[in-house]
Amino acid sequence: MTRIALITGGNRGLGRAAALSLAADGTDVVLTYRGGSEEASAVVAEVEALGRRAAALQLDTTVPSGFAAFAEALTSTLREVFDRETFDVLVNNAGYSGWTPFGETTEAQLDDLLAVHVKGPILLTELLAPLVVDGGRVLFVSTGLTRFVATPAYSAYASAKGAIEVYTTYAAKALGSRGITVNVVAPGATATDFGGGMIRDNDDYRAMITANHAFGRVGEPEDIGGAIRALASESAGWITGQRVEASGGQAL
Repeated sequence: MTRIALITGGNRGLGRAAALSLAADGTDVVLTYRGGSEEASAVVAEVEALGRRAAALQLDTTVPSGFAAFAEALTSTLREVFDRETFDVLVNNAGYSGWTPFGETTEAQLDDLLAVHVKGPILLTELLAPLVVDGGRVLFVSTGLTRFVATPAYSAYASAKGAIEVYTTYAAKALGSRGITVNVVAPGATATDFGGGMIRDNDDYRAMITANHAFGRVGEPEDIGGAIRALASESAGWITGQRVEASGGQAL
């Protein structure tokens, strides 16, 4: 039976890379998008070009009141597109960077960061867990910034990600009896539109980062997609409750 992965925020960046990496490994994909329906459709087409089935569903992970309706739409999509009642891999990827200079963090900024990086993933995972097959995989996406401290302007963002790293261990224990692994991938500096694309587009900033980097380069989305594929694989069934940093040796 072909495996199915659900990837939140799969229309661009790391989510897109994860979708394509998993598809290349023989996995069908359901991706979600908040906005950017055209981007989502393009990723669906890319997955299909790899010979896999795909679907895109709209979801705002910061609005839990819409999760029940999303679960219903997902169930219908699984039946109609994939002839399944369940799926195999949940990748909680949706999110954004938060720039909160120390002493200037606002309540609204903190609420937004916690909503997308903590509240949404926790509530969505617990709602969808019954649809994940026994022996399935649940993944969260964190950040290398929970280990190495960069500018204090990332303090609130990194703290939110730190919370989901702790939750990962508890979810791993809760779902362990079903053989479902729960892990968190922590990317290092990666050339996406994170932080306005600074790592991708600013040569000086990228050079500063790579000066303290074992591999001498920043990551590419495909690097993170590969890490997600590895942890989502059937051969990774004895790895659970772990924070796996995919940074190429940044700040060692």
